[in-house]
Amino acid sequence: MTHCEHPVSAWRRSSYSGPNGGECLEVADGVPEVVPVRDSKNTHGPTLAFPTASWSAFVTLTKR
Repeated sequence: MTHCEHPVSAWRRSSYSGPNGGECLEVADGVPEVVPVRDSKNTHGPTLAFPTASWSAFVTLTKR
């Protein structure tokens, strides 16, 4: 995990996020080799970058 310096054009959040949109993480697609992640309540705050394989493993385990 590192601080993400890549420009991101579009963020998405889980369909499981609450109706106010402030209870979830947002992720961005299309950044080579990493998945940028940020707090949906603080969109101008820090963005973390996880290696794509690590993020995929995390999501897979969370779904179980």
